[in-house]
Amino acid sequence: HWTGLPQPDQGLPPPLSAVPVPWKSVGPCKGHRESPGALVETSAGEEAQGEEGPAAAQLDVSRLRSSSMEIREKGSEFLKEELHKAQKELKLKDEECERLSKVREQLEQELEELTASLFEEAHKMVREANVKQAASEKQLKEARGKIDMLQAEVTALKTLVITSTPASPNRELHPQLLSPTKAGPRKGHSRHKSTSSTLCPALCPAAGHPLTADREGKEVDTTLFAEFQAWRESPTLDKTCPFLERVYREDVGPCLDFTMRELSALVRAAVEDNTLTIEPVASQTPPTVKVAEVECGSANTCALSGLARVCRHRIRLGDSESHYYISPSSRARITAVCNFFTYIRYIQQGLVRQDAELMFWEVTRLRKEMSLAKLGFFPQEA
Repeated sequence: HWTGLPQPDQGLPPPLSAVPVPWKSVGPCKGHRESPGALVETSAGEEAQGEEGPAAAQLDVSRLRSSSMEIREKGSEFLKEELHKAQKELKLKDEECERLSKVREQLEQELEELTASLFEEAHKMVREANVKQAASEKQLKEARGKIDMLQAEVTALKTLVITSTPASPNRELHPQLLSPTKAGPRKGHSRHKSTSSTLCPALCPAAGHPLTADREGKEVDTTLFAEFQAWRESPTLDKTCPFLERVYREDVGPCLDFTMRELSALVRAAVEDNTLTIEPVASQTPPTVKVAEVECGSANTCALSGLARVCRHRIRLGDSESHYYISPSSRARITAVCNFFTYIRYIQQGLVRQDAELMFWEVTRLRKEMSLAKLGFFPQEA
C-alpha cells in the first residue's frame, strides 16, 4: 500500500484509499512444473509492476491537487467578484442615503425658514394693524376735537361777525342807507363792539384821505402794513414769518410773561395750539355732581402771578384734568392773546372777507388790547 498521500489538514481533499498494487496471481498448472527460467521472468515482471504502482498513484494525487487549486482559484475569483458587486451596491446605497439626507436637511431648513417667515409676517401684520388702529383712534380723536372747535368757532363767528344781506342790510356797514340827519354825524370811522370784543371791523376811508375816528387820529404804518400784506397773501401760523415774529416779540411774549415761568410757558403753548379753556369758578358745586378734576392752587391766589387776588375764573390746559385759578388781570391778558389768535385763524381759514386795510386795523386794535392788558388795564366785571 502507498501511504505518501496529503493529509486533510493540508487543505486538500480527503486521502484516497490505499491503492493496491496489482499482483498477478499465477496458479500452478496441473501436471505442469514451472521451470527455473519461468520463475525468474515472473519475479522480474512482478518487480516492474511493483515499481509502476506508486508512480501512477502519485500522478493521480498531483492531478487532484491541481484540480483543487483551480477550483479554489475560481471560487476565490467568484467571491471577489461578488464582494466587488456588493461593495459597489453598498456604495451606491450610501450615496443615495447621503443624497436623501441632504434633501431631508434642505427640506427641514426650508420648513424652518418658512415657519420663521410666517411668524415674522404675522407679527408684522399685527404691528401694522396696531399702528393703524392707534393712528385711526388718534385721527378720530383729533377729528372730534376739530369738529367741536369748528362748531364753537362757527357759533362765535355767527355772534361776532357782522353780516349783511339784501333782505336785511346792516346799516352800520352801509351808512348811505341811514337818513341824512342820522348819517351826518357818522363821517369817517365808526365801530361796532361785539360782546367779546372780537372781529370788530372798522370803516376806514381809502388810503390818502384824512383819518378821523372817535377823537383820535390814525395813520397806517407802511412797514407793519407791508409785513401784514405779505403774511395775508399766504396766511400761516409759523412764528418765523416777519409779521408774526414781530407780534410775538412785541405783544404776545410780553403779554403772557407771568411770574410763574413754567406755567406761563404751558399757557402760551396751549394758546398757540388752541387747547386752552377758561371757565368761571362755580360758587357751589351741586351735590349730585362728582368733581373729578384736580384743583391746583387756591381761589384766593392767582396761579400765574402768585399774588393774592380773588379768582373768579380758572383755566384748563388741553385734555388735562388740572385747573388753575387766575385773577381778572391774568384773564384779561390771556383773553387778549386768544382774541388775536382767533382772528388770524379766521383769516387763515378764509372766513374773513374784507379789504386788507380793514383787516390790518382790526389786527392793530387787537394788538392794542394786548398792550393795554399787559400794562394792567382790563374791564371791570359786573
